[in-house]
Amino acid sequence: MHHINVEVCVDNIESLQTAIAAGADRIELCSALSLGGLTPTPGLTRYAVQHAPIPVYAMIRPRSGDFLFSPDEVAMISDEIAYFRDAGVDGIVIGALTADRQIDQHAVRQWVAQAAGLGITFHRAFDLVADPAIALAQVIDLGCERILTSGLQASAEQGALCIRDLVKQAGNQLSIMPGCGINRDNAKQIIDITGATEIHLSGKKQRPSKMNRPADAAVMGNNSANDNFIDVTDAQIIHHVVKQLNDQ
Repeated sequence: MHHINVEVCVDNIESLQTAIAAGADRIELCSALSLGGLTPTPGLTRYAVQHAPIPVYAMIRPRSGDFLFSPDEVAMISDEIAYFRDAGVDGIVIGALTADRQIDQHAVRQWVAQAAGLGITFHRAFDLVADPAIALAQVIDLGCERILTSGLQASAEQGALCIRDLVKQAGNQLSIMPGCGINRDNAKQIIDITGATEIHLSGKKQRPSKMNRPADAAVMGNNSANDNFIDVTDAQIIHHVVKQLNDQ
């Protein structure tokens, strides 16, 4: 039986500490998980590299929205990759598509070259591709080591059969990592159906702010997320998933 790797995505120090203590095998470091994850800050990155005893992969995604990047954005992302490589992360998480939903091979090839020596995950931009079989072959060819995917559906649970096909096609050339909507109730089932050897989740809960604030306090941005609550990794969820998948 393979060890099933559990990757936890975090966007703050509290969640990083919790995920490590709860038994995560790898960290995906982000900012703004509520936007699907953006590039993490230099400070969070430095802290993670210094304190995490497990591999840290940095999301390289400078803005929310689509994965169609201009030449200037592609160059900027290359610069970000160089920064994170120098900062000492173990890997990066990237992805880019063309207007007609193919893998942007030109951009990804440039980024892989820039990341020399780092692990490379192709992120859920993959879930928007026109043809997953062709796209998978291209991502393998580009030298990525894994794809984070929900099987082109709204959640990995809904995309499980597609993920299973991708796992079969990939063989031992690349790892397919199910992610999106993974929780303590479906993690084992998704691993069993797909045959994947790793899984990705945030395991988030909301905790109330410890700050005293008046009811009519100012609100930051047009956020639907209430400033009185903070999204953090739930140790119990991560611990439960790790234990469930590896029968510890």
